[in-house]
Amino acid sequence: MSTRGMRSVTVRAPGKINVFFRVGAPQRDGYHEVASLYQAVSLFEEVTAAAAEGFSVRFTGPIDASGLPLDDSNLALAAARLLAERTGHAGGAALTVFKRVPIAGGMGGGSADAAATLVACDELWGTGLGRSGLLPLAAELGADVPFALEGGTAVGTGRGDELSPALAKGVFHWVLALSDTGLSTPVVYRALDEHRDAHVHALGRQPDTVKVDTAVLQAVRVGDAGSLAEAMHNDLQVAALKLAPELAEMLELGESRGALAGIVSGSGPTVAFLVGSAQAAAELRSVLGRARVRALTVTGPVPGARVLEG
Repeated sequence: MSTRGMRSVTVRAPGKINVFFRVGAPQRDGYHEVASLYQAVSLFEEVTAAAAEGFSVRFTGPIDASGLPLDDSNLALAAARLLAERTGHAGGAALTVFKRVPIAGGMGGGSADAAATLVACDELWGTGLGRSGLLPLAAELGADVPFALEGGTAVGTGRGDELSPALAKGVFHWVLALSDTGLSTPVVYRALDEHRDAHVHALGRQPDTVKVDTAVLQAVRVGDAGSLAEAMHNDLQVAALKLAPELAEMLELGESRGALAGIVSGSGPTVAFLVGSAQAAAELRSVLGRARVRALTVTGPVPGARVLEG
């Protein structure tokens, strides 16, 4: 076997928290305009791509991935195939994904896998697109994939895939409370639409276009956790709480035990608690642990998909 055939590349890409999320009225095609502030956090997926004749994917790591598809509906495999198709690369890749980001948890784990695969295969195959060349492919794969490629803190508009970097200072400390039940993003959006239709008199008509509040952008720009806690918001939270009522208790527990604020991340069910320090994060994590809630401490922002040397 040639050394080229034995070569492999490992890339890590971060999960994300939606610190702010507004959803506009449904469009004719059923999609919604969104305005989001994403923050990449220190919970990473790692994808190793090894040269192979065909395409395959397998999962390892602490997350039970037995329910994930291993065919072309898998986002990592789709990413490898798309890159090969666009660059005319004749070979394949055997992908190994080390999963740490919860599945169907509203943290973009699948998108991180796709972003990491693009970077790993581009490096492995020598196709030379680089980050800027990979971005359009990332956008084709899904709304959260470009952000997993870029990382940091960014405003997402349109379907969430039109990104502009947001200035961010300092480090934010988060405690992630994980739920055993996954929530399907389309189901959560449908529940939000039904909730808005049922309460249209109280809520008024939803605007078609939405934007991120200035207060949120200002809070991350100066690195002030207290201000960010006041400005965090997620339109999808009301729907997620309706579908998984136990999340309301979790939010209450965290906020009563030291969190500056809690929010359902994206379509849920992961709950992100913002705290003031690493010590406060450790304390809240153990409070949640005693209540039999799986919890992790992470910090943000962190960079996007990067090749691991060595």
